[in-house]
Amino acid sequence: MFYHASNIPNITRLEPRVSNHGVPLIYFSEKRENVLVYLSNAIEKYCKETGFEYNGKWQKWGPYGFDKNGVQCITEYYKNALESTYRGVSAYIYSVEAIETPGISVKIPFAATSGAPVDVAGVEYVPDAYEAILEAERHGLIRIERYDQLDEKTREWNRATIIKEYENAVDHPEYRHFIKGNFGDIIAD
Repeated sequence: MFYHASNIPNITRLEPRVSNHGVPLIYFSEKRENVLVYLSNAIEKYCKETGFEYNGKWQKWGPYGFDKNGVQCITEYYKNALESTYRGVSAYIYSVEAIETPGISVKIPFAATSGAPVDVAGVEYVPDAYEAILEAERHGLIRIERYDQLDEKTREWNRATIIKEYENAVDHPEYRHFIKGNFGDIIAD
């Protein structure tokens, strides 16, 4: 099985959309727990909650990586990031049995893409993405590195990265709004 997260209900056929790679694709994971991070977009959620008007393509925030065993590791790069991004968010995890037209190869463990529409085989309603992530953590399926646990090396990397991200986001006012709102100690007016 392959899994895909969406906040759109009642999908029976997944369709490719222009992705971060600039080509129409559908992204999947062979591991259900790996799509939990896609149940909410931190940037979009923050902007909507703070009344920031934006009509363009939402920038994505992907605060995760994988350890040497292929376990997804979610990092909180700002205080309460996990809870503020996922608590109270309901969404869906769609499953498909096979991908007949693979898309481009992506360097993400257990990920797959499709360049063509794929029929949905099953759907799981997730009433609270935050609770689903914590449940996956309790079962050892993912690991969470909380903000208060970040070591000094990670904090310095985060500081440098956020400054660079803010400077490079000239064409993404929604991303700049998100950064200023959550990293105000790094980005000064």
